[in-house]
Amino acid sequence: MNSFTHFNEQGRARMVDVSDKEITTRVASARSSVKMAEETLRQIKSGGIQKGDVLSVAQIAGIMAAKRTADWIPMCHPLPLTGIDISFHDNGTDVLFIEATVKTTGKTGVEMEALTAVSAAALTVYDMCKALQKDMLIGPTMLIHKAGGKNGDYSVTE
Repeated sequence: MNSFTHFNEQGRARMVDVSDKEITTRVASARSSVKMAEETLRQIKSGGIQKGDVLSVAQIAGIMAAKRTADWIPMCHPLPLTGIDISFHDNGTDVLFIEATVKTTGKTGVEMEALTAVSAAALTVYDMCKALQKDMLIGPTMLIHKAGGKNGDYSVTE
């Protein structure tokens, strides 16, 4: 990294100017998890949570959050997102995994949108299940893939 692009000549934060960047297709995927008691996960999967369908509500929350990322993250550019997909799977006992893939065609990437999506979905799972269990553990939350832009592709190696 040669210089910090998020600081102006006075050393203060600024939103990076992307005017001269090339428009490309950009994709990012992120993952988070919620560790919980086996009974909590069983109730989520069977539809036994009193507040409703946890995964459907969390999916909508993740999509809505991705669309509003620039409202949450001060230096994030508002982007016209072209696709958002949230998926869930579990380890069969006590961990719910959440993945989000976000797409756009633009001048800057969608990593923050993907990370925001999984974070909001995980928080929604917590909110909907907290009456049953308050000690759920959220995370880790991480970027698992990005493609497009001048910095090229990135994928975690597992």
